[in-house]
Amino acid sequence: MNESFRIAQKIGLMFLPNSPIPTDIKQWATQQLRSKSPALGIKSASSYKKPQVLEWPKSLQPSLQKRDEMFWAFKENKEKFRRNMPGFQSEADKSRNRQENLMEDLDALKFAHRNVYGEDQLRLRFSSFWANHFRTANIFDNGNHIGHAIDEAILANINSDFSNMLYKVTSHPSMLIYLDNTYSAGPNSNEAIWARSNGRQAGLNDNLGRELLELHTVSPSANYTEADINGAAKILAGWGAEPGRISGDNLISLSERNRKIKEIGGTLNSWDYYKTNYAEPGNKTVMGKTFGPGKDALRQLTDFLAVHEHTINHVTFKLAQHFVSDNPNQTDLDHISRIWRESNGNLDQIHTAVIELAIASKEPKFQWPMNWLFQVTRLSGANAFVGWEEEKNNDYNDNIMRTRKIFEELGQGFWLPGQPNGYSSDKAEWLSGEMFERRIRFATSLYNGGFPTQKVEDIMNRIGANNVTRELVGSVMGGRRKFVALMCSPEIMGLENA
Repeated sequence: MNESFRIAQKIGLMFLPNSPIPTDIKQWATQQLRSKSPALGIKSASSYKKPQVLEWPKSLQPSLQKRDEMFWAFKENKEKFRRNMPGFQSEADKSRNRQENLMEDLDALKFAHRNVYGEDQLRLRFSSFWANHFRTANIFDNGNHIGHAIDEAILANINSDFSNMLYKVTSHPSMLIYLDNTYSAGPNSNEAIWARSNGRQAGLNDNLGRELLELHTVSPSANYTEADINGAAKILAGWGAEPGRISGDNLISLSERNRKIKEIGGTLNSWDYYKTNYAEPGNKTVMGKTFGPGKDALRQLTDFLAVHEHTINHVTFKLAQHFVSDNPNQTDLDHISRIWRESNGNLDQIHTAVIELAIASKEPKFQWPMNWLFQVTRLSGANAFVGWEEEKNNDYNDNIMRTRKIFEELGQGFWLPGQPNGYSSDKAEWLSGEMFERRIRFATSLYNGGFPTQKVEDIMNRIGANNVTRELVGSVMGGRRKFVALMCSPEIMGLENA
């Protein structure tokens, strides 16, 4: 594989059929970090003509408050179904409720479209890395918020610094809902005192405090204690809105819902929602540092953790393993860590260092199933996903699989249920017969129903395919088998370079 495509595969998403190939791949790669593009996609996938690539409509990118209200409406309607109320009895009514009020399928499609049609492929790859690092899987009613977190907490801060991204993600309703922080009350909070005196339950939930230390920042190598986790949980107590649960079992109007929301948290902005009656009073201590009372303590905590030496080492290794090598050497790790310290966690400089090392390293990097699908779709000019009108209207044909089903079959997706530790970047986790067979099925489906615009021979010539790949493709007969052989070759999957 020639140098341009080798780098585009390793740290990007491959070049679209009509995209010019940069002559200076290092300059192109670093410029890509700052090359913002809108959310691009297609309105409809057609087998008769190539779909036009357009900007996603604003109506399908609702604000956070709108998402909160949509999810509240979804939950209210579910209550109406439970009560068998008129207009909320049939399967069609249930389907309409999902289509009108739940965003996860459209958000997942938007994410896929951006990765297939987007022009800022390196920004998108780094965005996926951070979305995996700060995993907020689709459980516990946070599905309507995952897409907003990826776009506004991660991608919008990809050129910021780690401390800012850490704070934005930690305080985002997607994370707060996913890890149960919305119900967490300090043991000495007014809520907990009231609950105890009335025979109710309210107490501290340390899920987010634990993952903040274990996964997102310092890692167990820092030898933090249960007391440190407890201290982090106390700082987090009070953070988190309840967009779908504020009304309990009672059906209320939107205006009444908003009044109650604002009364409890002081705002309708669920990204800045802090319930003072749930907050733990007084100072808290985490890893030897004392933090004062109130909501500002969270930002102080994330700033402290963001530049901690164990955070730098932990996240540096994850970046290097994802983009540079399965077994990054100490010299490379030291270089990224030094840039992190010198820049005080500036992501632009950290990402640039990772890019330079990935270019210099000749080791191949095996691609996640998700990235592989985006890459082969871009290389071949095929349609792997429906258009937004088809997703919105639940209008699927036999050629293209449902968006939700695609990610389920890949075994990877940010809108699937899952654990907060995310997906491994170690190729050993993905090298199984089952996972390889899935890629074969996807490549076959892409050829049969995606209508690739590029011929196999032209793709191999454009990327500078190696002799092993050409011999593999030449060993089988028929267009479909040749396409599958190419797209599932070790070279295209990232198992070998030359």
